[in-house]
Amino acid sequence: MGLFTKDIKTFDDLFVHQLQDVYYAEQQILSALPKMIDKATAPELKQAFQAHLKETEEHVRRVEQVFELHGAEKKAAKCPAINGIISEANEVAGDIEDKEVLDAALVASAQAVEHYEITRYGTLIAWARQLGRADCAAVLEKTLKEEHAADTKLSSLAEGGLNRKAA
Repeated sequence: MGLFTKDIKTFDDLFVHQLQDVYYAEQQILSALPKMIDKATAPELKQAFQAHLKETEEHVRRVEQVFELHGAEKKAAKCPAINGIISEANEVAGDIEDKEVLDAALVASAQAVEHYEITRYGTLIAWARQLGRADCAAVLEKTLKEEHAADTKLSSLAEGGLNRKAA
């Protein structure tokens, strides 16, 4: 089901599609994070990625919980946006030999992912509320808070020394 297809007829359909999109994205992120952990050289960056991997596992469970609360089939919808962000991250990281520059690139790539997730979860929360699903919104808000915290942590790492070392 594409975003602009006849499969989406109601606001509820749109909400479920967006939920399927973020479910797919979280699964792709679960696959990508171990590779990022392996490539990262700064211990604090590795640690941040490892912590976010555990959070992402919980994010997947929460999305599954929202499917259940909403009475929708648990299903992922392929998301070209997250595929592109992850593909670009892999391409850039594969071209960098300088380990400090690589760490800076990994932070930038991870933040692109976080920003994508922040927009998706923010939208889902607003839509859940509009649909009268405060229960779904409350579950999604936990994840949005963690995504914001991950982005803030990445900014701290970059501005706290990783970017300076790369320069």
